[in-house]
Amino acid sequence: MPLILGTNSIKDTGFNVPNSLRFQANDYLKIDPSGDGNLKTWTTSFWVKRQIGSNQTMWDAGTNGGNNYSPFFFQADGTLRFYEVVGGTLQSFNFITNRVFRDNSAWYHFVYRVDTTQGTDTNRIRLYVNGVQETSFSTAAYPAEDYSTLKNDATFEMIIGSASDNKGNDMQGYMSEFVHIDGQSLAPTSFGEFDEDSGIWKPIDVSG
Repeated sequence: MPLILGTNSIKDTGFNVPNSLRFQANDYLKIDPSGDGNLKTWTTSFWVKRQIGSNQTMWDAGTNGGNNYSPFFFQADGTLRFYEVVGGTLQSFNFITNRVFRDNSAWYHFVYRVDTTQGTDTNRIRLYVNGVQETSFSTAAYPAEDYSTLKNDATFEMIIGSASDNKGNDMQGYMSEFVHIDGQSLAPTSFGEFDEDSGIWKPIDVSG
């Protein structure tokens, strides 16, 4: 039973999450949607404790060996990148953080918040790390208003722990409390909270 704590945590103040999964080469989970969900509005939340290495995909959607994919992954230099390729063409939707994620002793909590119906482009895709919105990107290209993503499209399988295009760039490390919400754009407070004594970001019970 892992105790998920924020980066550089030194005391056990986190919510006790019952399970985590260890991902190694060729390990992944696949979701085949039975029908389309909301292609414009969704939220994904998960905790990651990574091993340092090459490109490692945590979350993707697309076709195996095809020209459609939407990875969310650590690059070899430690930065985080997420984008979409449709029909072999990179879409305007493309982000690379300035921040690097190289602490292999820490749990990172990511909230990937999408709502392309928003009139303000910076509200269409938002990333939160340990409860704080990430705003520093070396590349930040926002999707057009009402853009339909690959995720929640029944045509495309969704993959946890690897890349959908060729099953390469596998995740190395642990993932826990993976939650994908169809049709809602949710803030990180739906999944975690700051401990009132330590100020450390910690998970909350998301059941129900």
